[in-house]
Amino acid sequence: MAEAYIIDAVRTPVGRRNGGLAGVHSADLGAHVLKGLMERTQIDPNAVEDVIFGCCDTIGSQAGDIARTCWLAAGLPQHVPGVTIDRQCGSSQQSVHFAAQGVMSGTADLIVAGGVQSMSQIPISSAMTCAADLGFEDPFSGSQGWVDRFGTQEVSQFRGAEMIADKWDITRDDMDQLAINSHNRAIAATQEGRFKSEILPIADVEHDEGMREPNPEKLASLSPLVEGGKLTAAHASQISDGATAVLVASEQAVEQHGLKPRARVHHLSVLADDPIFMLSAPIPATRRALEKAGMKKNDIDVVEINEAFASVVLAWQKEFDWDMEKVNVNGGAMALGHPIGATGTRLMTTLLNEMERSGARYGLQTMCEGGGQANVTILERL
Repeated sequence: MAEAYIIDAVRTPVGRRNGGLAGVHSADLGAHVLKGLMERTQIDPNAVEDVIFGCCDTIGSQAGDIARTCWLAAGLPQHVPGVTIDRQCGSSQQSVHFAAQGVMSGTADLIVAGGVQSMSQIPISSAMTCAADLGFEDPFSGSQGWVDRFGTQEVSQFRGAEMIADKWDITRDDMDQLAINSHNRAIAATQEGRFKSEILPIADVEHDEGMREPNPEKLASLSPLVEGGKLTAAHASQISDGATAVLVASEQAVEQHGLKPRARVHHLSVLADDPIFMLSAPIPATRRALEKAGMKKNDIDVVEINEAFASVVLAWQKEFDWDMEKVNVNGGAMALGHPIGATGTRLMTTLLNEMERSGARYGLQTMCEGGGQANVTILERL
């Protein structure tokens, strides 16, 4: 099978809710990284065959196929199409999968993948709540097939995260410590300039805005997100704004355009689990990905697993007994933020840079997604 190569990857800083990026239109956020990617790679934008962007809650500034709008807002050639996809939090990781599959199938040679999300402008779940006046309180009520299978029980990420904490016997202290580690690692990475080469400053914002010096006493004083629960706001990813873009190329495009790949897509897959637990799928997805790739965890040098909630990461770690010194070494979404449609390629951009910094050969990325799904990508550094 043909290979798919990662040529380069760039991102905006991750802006905190109502922070420095809150006033930037979603199309301009995406346009910024697209222009930056074209400039960094020196590729002729006329040669790009498609733009695949992840985005959730595609209303308002994110409606009307935001992938296409971002490309046009960047002033790039209008003959290049764009498509917007929604695999919830894994949308932009899936955009890389679709791009790589297009290249590996031989039907395309040069595709831009990425994602954009302005959660300050378009609050999370707006695509669900905006239809309340039309009689739809959520996507599930009223579906006879859904009710027959899952009943009328609550379907939410908060419930799923609590259920995971209970099933895997994860304590509040465990989650507090992971949150502290996440912020400490993100602060250290920023101070050491580890993110500098991957971030394209915009709107006078040069660094990720979400991290803060952890205060254990304050963490211990926070109220649970749900009555009687373990999780607090400190154990959840931050509401954020941002955009990312990745150039995926075939071997033919590499030769034709004189490109220098940074990594090869070694494996890609997606798997689903219980939609009520919702966030547990990285466990079976990682297990199957390693099996399909013929690899063991010791073959993987560095991991990025999205910190949607602390319990998600800790349950995954309990199942695999993974060395946490290799996991989210530069912090995660509890500190850096989670602009949901863009986080998949934000993780991949950071993973790629960390693999180069540390000399890693293989890096694995996974993340939980709405509907009980999880993508897994394994990259090989070149």
